[in-house]
Amino acid sequence: MPDRLAALIREHQPCVALTGAGISTESGIPDFRSPTGIWAEVDPMEYASLSAFRRHPEKVWSFYRRRIEMLTQAEPNQAHHAVAELERRGFVSAVVTQNIDMLHERAGSQRIVEVHGSIRSATCQDCREAAPLRVVREQLGASDAAPRCSRCSGILKPDVVFFEEMLPPGVMERAYAVVEASGLLLVVGSALEVYPVAGLPQTAQEHGALVAIVNLGPTSADNAAALKLELGAGEALQAVLASV
Repeated sequence: MPDRLAALIREHQPCVALTGAGISTESGIPDFRSPTGIWAEVDPMEYASLSAFRRHPEKVWSFYRRRIEMLTQAEPNQAHHAVAELERRGFVSAVVTQNIDMLHERAGSQRIVEVHGSIRSATCQDCREAAPLRVVREQLGASDAAPRCSRCSGILKPDVVFFEEMLPPGVMERAYAVVEASGLLLVVGSALEVYPVAGLPQTAQEHGALVAIVNLGPTSADNAAALKLELGAGEALQAVLASV
């Protein structure tokens, strides 16, 4: 079956990869919505919503302190490296990711659209000064309090998209642009449950592209996909690499 996916990638260029939490589980990062996912243990409206952050920033940061440490200690897995290698060989033109873990970047991907932000930085809620991850981690390691801005002492917020929060300006426009220009949208590790990203397969098809899916479990686009592989991301994409 991966050889069929390799053929689709070769024959329907350009290929855009759309990745979700399932591509990072092989790096030891839990997904969100499975029975063993993060939201099975933590209420997202209490620890990952904008209203919760405004009410109790220290409580939200107590969750993100652990999450940031997990994400920074994780390493890109075979799937991330395969996507980067496909890009290097000219088979993948861009990566649209729902993930905040920066593992695509660390694996070597160059053209990345991070629709839900990343842990790369945090922004002061008062003066809008940005603080890099290094500074945020230093503060988190020194105190249980919420990190503060070095300029005005306002509270920093991670530059990840919380529930109840708008996506970063222009990010979906960038995602739509690469998807609309694609010949194949390759969905990897996403159940396609969260909009507007979940609508990208339909956008691709409306502009003449095919959709292929690599995911363990059903997705909302399975019935419209030209190919669906029920395989782990690393296994599937490494096999694709050997066949393109």
